Amino acid sequence: MPVTFTKSALLLALMLGLGHAQAASPISPTELAANEGIPNPAVIAHRGASFDAPESTAAAYKVARDLGADYLEMDLQRSKDGVLFALHDNNLQRTTDVATKFPERKDSPANEFTWAELKTLDAGSWFNAAYPDRARPGFVGLKILSLDEIIKIAEGNPQHKPGLYIETKEPKQFPGIEADLKNKLLDKGWLSSTGSNQAQKNIGVGQGKGRVVLQTFEKDSLKELQKEMPNTPKILLLWVGEGSIEPKSKVTFAESGEPSKAAYYAKQEPKDAAEFEKWVDEAKSLGAIGTGPSAQLTNLGDQSYSDLVKPEMNQLTHDKGMLVHVYTVDEPVDFDKVMKAGVDGIFTNRAAELLKYYKRWPSSSVADLLQDNGY
Repeated sequence: MPVTFTKSALLLALMLGLGHAQAASPISPTELAANEGIPNPAVIAHRGASFDAPESTAAAYKVARDLGADYLEMDLQRSKDGVLFALHDNNLQRTTDVATKFPERKDSPANEFTWAELKTLDAGSWFNAAYPDRARPGFVGLKILSLDEIIKIAEGNPQHKPGLYIETKEPKQFPGIEADLKNKLLDKGWLSSTGSNQAQKNIGVGQGKGRVVLQTFEKDSLKELQKEMPNTPKILLLWVGEGSIEPKSKVTFAESGEPSKAAYYAKQEPKDAAEFEKWVDEAKSLGAIGTGPSAQLTNLGDQSYSDLVKPEMNQLTHDKGMLVHVYTVDEPVDFDKVMKAGVDGIFTNRAAELLKYYKRWPSSSVADLLQDNGY
């Protein structure tokens, strides 16, 4: 027998259909960030205020904290005797005097040094030599910091308590570092056991679920981080190249004839849209709440990589219910570019400039904060 519908039944069916369509729509980035306890947009101080002071040192982290950055960002490594510490490079030559203190071991990975040996190194003087216009006598002799010391810095300003944004750096070199990190954060009271967001107003993100964000380029490390800390927000970092998004062109930098790596990266792009989407999908399936893609900068330079924050890329990520935190952007022209493209947070070496761009005016200048902190 044919089924007949009254006008009211048709209207009800239509309304129900609309309700299902609305229920299936992805959560907005604003809602997702709020649920995770992550500021939106987020100011992520890349290795601290690393334009203004030696990266990953107390000077850089204290200035970033006191400026009002949402997060102190770091690359996590582990010493030969098991101490977790912050250092970006695989070895110590660029940012310490290892060639003077341990000349026969200057090329050795940092994890082949004990913590006592690492603490003998000067991690500040290189900055004065590299950037004489920003040099300060107080930077001489600055030390590599342990995770314990960075946590103490993050907790040290009663008016603003930033969160920690921690990368497992080269995790294959450090089997079990994810569990070590969990145990340290638990010991220091920095992990949310339930995943609830209890952020308090006016003291940044240092009290809520989003007080710690975990990041990695490595899918295997992401799996381990999810296993060890399922309630802690995670980001899969993205770039175009070996171990990450497959490029359209297989031509290497050496073969390309480009004058700089930045010019080379400017022409690198994902093999196709499906390749980019595959990585976003994998990030989500492994527990990430967002991605950390690279950016191409207007004036190129050492931090300019493949453009992975095109509007359509960010929209795709948002449509999958995920956030986008872009690295590493320092100039207002690029702040504007990536925000208009739809990102939800920015890794920056110039936290002061990004805060000003967001009209979150720091209470003091960088120079005054350095002086106030004894540098």
